[in-house]
Amino acid sequence: MITPTFLAIWLAWLMAGGSPGPATMGIAGTAMNEGRSAGLAFALGICAGSAAWGIAAALGLSAIMLANVWLFEAIRYVGVAYLGWLALKALRRAMSKDDVAMGNPVTGSYGTIFAKGAAIHLTNPKAILSWGSIYAIAAPNDASLFMLLGYFGLFYAGSLLIFIGYAFLFSSEHMVLAYRRARRWFDFAFAGFFGVASYKILTVRLT
Repeated sequence: MITPTFLAIWLAWLMAGGSPGPATMGIAGTAMNEGRSAGLAFALGICAGSAAWGIAAALGLSAIMLANVWLFEAIRYVGVAYLGWLALKALRRAMSKDDVAMGNPVTGSYGTIFAKGAAIHLTNPKAILSWGSIYAIAAPNDASLFMLLGYFGLFYAGSLLIFIGYAFLFSSEHMVLAYRRARRWFDFAFAGFFGVASYKILTVRLT
């Protein structure tokens, strides 16, 4: 299961999870404006929504991939296209002369903030697309349910690392200032990594 190709895909998953989007910018904005505890509550809500989609995708795809190899390949190409889109998006951000907003804070009780985080992931088509694509990209086309749940554990650990890490990092004023100064270089790195990962996944033999 753990191969050099898988590690490259796992790193791409981390980069995709950490790239600017509703979840990460919500965590960053909440942590910066409402404090670390609020940021953690929001991040845990997002993790709960991510787990729901991840398990649902594993349960559904375990049967679908065995019966429809063509669908497995189609999902893989969708994943490749998604990484390519992320590469272009990161490149546009890196080349932009405008300041990029650091996120939108979420307010309320911790329970409310948690629920809002879960709702963002449960209503975001990107979440189910990402989970379905990553299984099709990383797992063999004869993967069993047990194997897919193993992949879920590995990728979900990466999601926890990213989302909870954001809550800790962006509750630090020094980190926020450092990110703003180096944002352009981060985005250039994102663009390059997503582009290479997209090409590698497109050309690798998965069977």
